[in-house]
Amino acid sequence: MRPALPEARQAAALSLLFCSGTLGCCALPALLVMLGAGSVMASLLSWFPGLTLLSQQKAVVFGLAAAALISAGQSLYRSSRGSCPLDPQQAARCRRRLRQARWLYLVSCTAFITGGTVAYVLPLLQLH
Repeated sequence: MRPALPEARQAAALSLLFCSGTLGCCALPALLVMLGAGSVMASLLSWFPGLTLLSQQKAVVFGLAAAALISAGQSLYRSSRGSCPLDPQQAARCRRRLRQARWLYLVSCTAFITGGTVAYVLPLLQLH
């Protein structure tokens, strides 16, 4: 049976794309404002007005990112349970692709956690 590595790598890359949206919607604006770069944030909003929409719909952004992470995790799990081909060159390529998929998935999870922390945890810690 042929392993589903291309599927796992594509799913991991898609989850990275969706999780990057969590950084764009929440982490980047908060970081810029925290650093006193409000004018940079205003410039970014004039160049990319979609950032405002992402910030307003952060529950949808995080929901899509979570669904992509779950899908990528399942795909990665299925592909890691399969075996690589017996041919040494194909086996090396199979192992390399699996490492790439795992790395993409780890970066996606990190982006999701960072975005979630900035969007949902840090506002609770604000001192009034």
